[in-house]
Amino acid sequence: MTKYPYPLLLIVFALLLSACQSKPHEAIVTTGAMHLMNNQFDILEGKKVGLVTNHSAVVGDSLLIDVFHNAGEVELAALFSPEHGIRGQSDAGAYIDDSIDTKTGIPIYSLYGETRKPTPEMLKDIDVLVFDIQDVGARFYTYIATMGYTMQAAAEQDIPYVVLDRPNPLGGEKVEGFIPTRDYDTFSGVYPIPVTHGMTVGEFARMIKGESYLQNLDELKLEVVKMQGWTRDMLWPDTGLPWRPPSPNIPDFETALIYPGACLIEATRMSEGRGTREPFILLGAPWAGGTVLAQKLNGKKLPGLIFDPAQFTPISIEGMATSPKLEGEALEGVRYIVTEPRSVRPFEAGIHVLSEFYHLVPDSVKGNFFRPSRLNTLAGSDQFYDMIKEGIPAKIIVNAWEKQVTSFRQRRHPYLLYE
Repeated sequence: MTKYPYPLLLIVFALLLSACQSKPHEAIVTTGAMHLMNNQFDILEGKKVGLVTNHSAVVGDSLLIDVFHNAGEVELAALFSPEHGIRGQSDAGAYIDDSIDTKTGIPIYSLYGETRKPTPEMLKDIDVLVFDIQDVGARFYTYIATMGYTMQAAAEQDIPYVVLDRPNPLGGEKVEGFIPTRDYDTFSGVYPIPVTHGMTVGEFARMIKGESYLQNLDELKLEVVKMQGWTRDMLWPDTGLPWRPPSPNIPDFETALIYPGACLIEATRMSEGRGTREPFILLGAPWAGGTVLAQKLNGKKLPGLIFDPAQFTPISIEGMATSPKLEGEALEGVRYIVTEPRSVRPFEAGIHVLSEFYHLVPDSVKGNFFRPSRLNTLAGSDQFYDMIKEGIPAKIIVNAWEKQVTSFRQRRHPYLLYE
């Protein structure tokens, strides 16, 4: 009787498939921190380092804090913490206190509390200030404001400043939104740039200095440790790097992608999804009809997106949102679904979403539905609140910033480091 080999072949195939699936995905991109480590910390050798960082700065499986602390070539003298804290577990907007890092014993100076710029006293024993934080590529994400203020402090104390570059998760080509014509005097509106700028933190540091976005930067000794392998057409999944949430409510790449537009909901009485496991993906209100909203938004055929009706109830979630808006209330709304990331225009989509929700707002709520100042700060235009309130079509609003975006693309060009 002939024995057929099919069962054996199936077993071999299953083993091969399992091996392929369990093999770690190799990174295509080498971050600035990886490049620095591969070069034995050459530019920092023998120096006392102040590190502006948080949990998002990793080298392989290790926090950059630990890598620096264990490196014999450098002396890690001080840590500087942005919004959300050095371990990234504080709520958005929550003040952070100075402390001591329990693992290393190194002092942590908060830059999101009483002080948002390092004082001369904090920098007195520092030879070089190093910045490494994963940004998300949106103007109002506060890490680039922290970068600018620490650059300014370094320049004023004649301390060199080094940026360890990381990818912009949205790539280098998505540029959308108004350019603020005045200083909104908040971490959300420090720079005259569009909502999405398509630059890495290293590139943007060069632009902050070159365009004198902040005072006293002319003499700053700025160095960017470039990435290897990153190109402007890369979105985060193309890099091969594992995602590490840069803040509690940006848990994955899809959230980072839609955040620049969905964040507008923060300036309303609606829920932006905080208090759920899908912040910014879920949007809703007690009076909203999810089915109607999803139909209207899908009818617009927004590139790379579809919308599903959604029901959810925000709750307190430790490490993400301890007191979310509309906590405990049953809400209806929509869920963003990303179908083609490269096509998504997040800020434009956010305007469509905001407009459609506003059309459904009951008269009893309309009077205080918006926080006008916050909305204009996020959008970067003093006219934005009036545009939405008056029902100006989203396409007209988008057209209003096109010339600004074209001008910005030209202005940023000399500062770009990657093709």
